[in-house]
Amino acid sequence: MATQVLVLHPGGELSGVAHEGESWAAAARRVGLSLTGVPVARDLSGAAKVFEIDHDLVVSVRAMTRGDLPDLIRWRQAPHVRRWWHGDGPPTPEEVAARYGPRIDGASPTRMWVAEVNGRAVGFLQDYRIADYPEYALLGPDPTAIGVDYAVGEPAWLGRGIGTRVLWAWMERAHHRFPTAPAFFAAPDHRNAASLRVLDKVGFSRGLWFDEAEADGTVSTVVGCRLAVGRVLA
Repeated sequence: MATQVLVLHPGGELSGVAHEGESWAAAARRVGLSLTGVPVARDLSGAAKVFEIDHDLVVSVRAMTRGDLPDLIRWRQAPHVRRWWHGDGPPTPEEVAARYGPRIDGASPTRMWVAEVNGRAVGFLQDYRIADYPEYALLGPDPTAIGVDYAVGEPAWLGRGIGTRVLWAWMERAHHRFPTAPAFFAAPDHRNAASLRVLDKVGFSRGLWFDEAEADGTVSTVVGCRLAVGRVLA
């Protein structure tokens, strides 16, 4: 059965279907070809895949630099982030610089990114080839996938749907960086309903639950979520 694709825009909406073998994102671009702007995911969790064009909201992802460490420290210290990122250790300036500095410098398989809304930094992401972490790969994730973790750090942007846009911006960039990767993978804590909902809305499918050992010695029960790149993006 054909998948319905909707493109919302300031003047209304356009409707079409994804052809056989066509990704949802490609179908949205085709449906919205008469419009100015590139459709981005709004909610891909339902039967109809909903995209939107919003000229007033520009969300992008750029490489993190050491100049971003003060923001990263502040975000890691925010209660809503610290709740889910406690496994990375105490968010003191020294600990954050020691943990994330090598990732920023390119001395680690994990790379760091800053999410911006209309040019203002609002949060961060990290990504990595799961195969570069063999112990993690054994827990169940597809070793050929690209793993991602993310957080909206600015409290003013919570509950406004910006997480979906941030993750979509990362996905588009990651697809260009890893053009042969068949999947993306994320594993939020099973209690993190907001994060799981964001993943649903950008096209991830929930899979196995598994226990993940944290750097601070605790164990978190997480939900493995996988996105098939060919179906959603390619």
